[in-house]
Amino acid sequence: MNRFWLSDDEIASIRLLLKDITSRYKSVEDEELLDEICLYAHELPRRIRSFLNNFKLREPSPGCCIISGYPVDQEKIGPTPAHWKERPELSPTLDEEIYLLLCGSLLGESLGWATQQDGHIVHDVMPIKGHEYEQLGTGSEELLWWHNEDAFHPFRGDYLVLFCLRNPDEVATIFASADSIQLSGDHLNILFEPHFTIRPDESHQQKIKVIAAECSRQDRSLLEASYAAINKMNTDPERLAVLYGDPKSPYIRLDPYFMDRLEENETAQAALDHLIRAIDSNLKDLILMPGDCLIIDNFRAVHGRRPFKAKFDGNDRWLKRINVTRDIRKSRSVRFSPSSRVIY
Repeated sequence: MNRFWLSDDEIASIRLLLKDITSRYKSVEDEELLDEICLYAHELPRRIRSFLNNFKLREPSPGCCIISGYPVDQEKIGPTPAHWKERPELSPTLDEEIYLLLCGSLLGESLGWATQQDGHIVHDVMPIKGHEYEQLGTGSEELLWWHNEDAFHPFRGDYLVLFCLRNPDEVATIFASADSIQLSGDHLNILFEPHFTIRPDESHQQKIKVIAAECSRQDRSLLEASYAAINKMNTDPERLAVLYGDPKSPYIRLDPYFMDRLEENETAQAALDHLIRAIDSNLKDLILMPGDCLIIDNFRAVHGRRPFKAKFDGNDRWLKRINVTRDIRKSRSVRFSPSSRVIY
């Protein structure tokens, strides 16, 4: 694992930068802040910028890295919320949310989904009552199957960035690198061909949608159209390849829990089964601690979460999450404007 430890001087520098930003902006969803965040990111300590630049350009194994050492004041951030919709006007975790955005901005542009967490850019990941056995980041007692984030969608992010606020039960994130997988030539060739389907995961489904009371009629109409598009992807998914890029070091696009078996193509199914078994055998546990910022290359590693028993006492595991794309222009047809970051 590529791990970067912040020095005391770097922490002090980051805090000064955050103090400046929070004197100007009171929410990470502020459009002006999102427009300016990449400029502020250039003021992060040089070692951090160099570390993430190398991660972006060199694509080192194992497809993820961690920046550790940022101090999280457990009293200041308050209890773990019961639901992501509980968003106070001034977030007690504003510093941590902006720090997360700063790190992500060194890799690309943050993006959100109209069908996820009310279209917010920064998401909360915590156990929610009623989600215990769902395939969701807000689940708990069910294994969250390993996957690439939003694998079903052509505009999925290049990176998933997670910031740990608390994890007292040491719940493990699971991951595996594409570099650890060995495939025969025949299997490799088949997996590069468009035989497979991936349906939308549960985080985009209407059954868990929450529409804000202040949502305008136009926005409601657009959101319903977004869910209609998701439903079409669910009922009539396109055929796609699960490997792409350089055959010597392929990128991956997988979400086995939401992939139908290919009853009509035993050869392709056998190749997929071999790939899934290879990933299963290379899964590793990673326990994030407060202050850890985990960056996952969504093209080169899969991730999931071990099951755990949530207490719902305000002290459960709590992460912040963003998706980052290196090329936001590719999704222009499904965003309001060139600078908009929400995919409809």
